Amino acid sequence: MELDWITEGPGVTNSVDAALSDLEEHGAAILADALEPGLLRELHDATYHAAHTDRKYGLAQQYEFGEDDDVNQRIWNMPSHDPVFCELAELPLAIDLVTRTLSWPASLSSMAANILHTGSGSMLVHCDQGHLPGPLTQSWVLNLGWLLDDFTPDNGGTLFLPGSHRLNGERPSEEAIARMIPAVAPAGSLLILEGRTWHTNGINLSDKGRAAIFAVYTFPVLLPQENWFLSLNPSARQFGSETLQTLFGFRPQILGRVNGMDGI
Repeated sequence: MELDWITEGPGVTNSVDAALSDLEEHGAAILADALEPGLLRELHDATYHAAHTDRKYGLAQQYEFGEDDDVNQRIWNMPSHDPVFCELAELPLAIDLVTRTLSWPASLSSMAANILHTGSGSMLVHCDQGHLPGPLTQSWVLNLGWLLDDFTPDNGGTLFLPGSHRLNGERPSEEAIARMIPAVAPAGSLLILEGRTWHTNGINLSDKGRAAIFAVYTFPVLLPQENWFLSLNPSARQFGSETLQTLFGFRPQILGRVNGMDGI
């Protein structure tokens, strides 16, 4: 199979417009300084606190579908852990990117943290809309990966196959997968993945953990990965903005109405 669709991959940029251009060309983009330092510290501390309490009380989970190992800790339903994650879900930068790629309104399919502790392995190579029937001729999913620690080739920074969105959902060959590249960027950066781009996490060979929060946005017609109606902390529903209510599915438009009304 010809591999001329594989690109060299995006560089790190500070420009949203350049990042969107990279996303179109490579199926991925890396935007530096996406998080203000104070917000980065708050997200970092809240994520590692959630990881600690999940382990302490036996709530830590692996993602069986993705074949996580026992060292790869995944924390689901982040908006219910701390209000700062609700802030992240509707960050103006996030909403701008979602609107300019998917459109608005959109849904938050899931928001999960992925922490690779020392010695963790890789999960399955996948694309985020691989569960949809093909061919996948357009992107229905936008994955925003907020880096809470530096991503390096040694600590399990996300591996992705640039240009693989052009396969329209077809699984790349093993020869192509061998040419995946790591996302290398400082903490506070944003890794943007198109829904058809094939990726996985790397292997953490360092002596420290690395964390990221992956917020996955979709068209509202798709069933979200997280069932917010059952799992969301009621306070997020009670105090959330109209933008959050839309992302969580409580402000349906056309589909999902209750007695014909678009507010639930």
